[in-house]
Amino acid sequence: MAERRTIAIGECMVELARGTDGRFGQSFGGDTFNTAVYLARCGVPAAYATALGDDPYSDGIIELAEREGVATDLVLRRPGRMPGLYLIETSADGERTFHYWRDRAPARELLDGDDATPIIDAIVDAGLVYLSGITLSIYSPAGLERLAAALQRARSAGARIAMDSNYRPRGWGEDKARARQVMERFWRLATIGLPTQDDEAMLWGDADARATIARLARLGVDEVAVKLGADGAVVADRATVPLEVNVPAPAHAVDTTAAGDSFNAAYLAARLEGLSLPEAALAGHRLAGAVVAHRGAIVPAEATAAVLGR
Repeated sequence: MAERRTIAIGECMVELARGTDGRFGQSFGGDTFNTAVYLARCGVPAAYATALGDDPYSDGIIELAEREGVATDLVLRRPGRMPGLYLIETSADGERTFHYWRDRAPARELLDGDDATPIIDAIVDAGLVYLSGITLSIYSPAGLERLAAALQRARSAGARIAMDSNYRPRGWGEDKARARQVMERFWRLATIGLPTQDDEAMLWGDADARATIARLARLGVDEVAVKLGADGAVVADRATVPLEVNVPAPAHAVDTTAAGDSFNAAYLAARLEGLSLPEAALAGHRLAGAVVAHRGAIVPAEATAAVLGR
């Protein structure tokens, strides 16, 4: 299993984040792309599956991925197209608000064409596949069918399927019923759940992390780490009682963008190394703590080097 690939699936966009001087700086980001980058920084060779255009910004995403050690052979290029864009506004306490321009982004059509066959084959042969509810929200019904079939085959072959719900109502057109239907279908294919409690409460009405863990266990998820932000996480598998894992929160979060994405990367890397659930959660908290102390989704490598020992 260790020799089989780790693949993250989703969308990377152009990022505009406002700095302390009020001006915007340009970078790139997207939830599963962020996790792929941080997985690579954790020492896990990861590939990213998406579709981009043939414009300079798409070239920039490719260059960033390759510089970070993320494989790009599963990135399709669509002539005449451009990636989506998002803008981040950050409050004084580090909480962020996103604004998106992504309706025609080529990533939405990744699984619709005949050229998706190599991507489907790679998913089936992977050792770990990572996706999110945002990933699911951008695909067509036909694309979701192809993805579900590939994940089922991958899981049957022994792959780990990791998912973060990352529920964003606007991404689902405010259609909560559809979001629930699609999410439940893919939770049934997942072996590792990495949800955030606020998202699960919003979508499902879960009262607490233990309710989320119990619900996902009923759907067949083997292990779950529910993120509670600054309050830590609650982790459990089918053999253990839910256990709270807490670490001191950063003194001041500059920007909470990619906090969950980086937690997920360090958690998965730790689990691939054979660490326990609590140890993996602590690793996730440490990396997320370093990330939220800087602006933007993908912080400079030197900002995470001390935490990762690299």
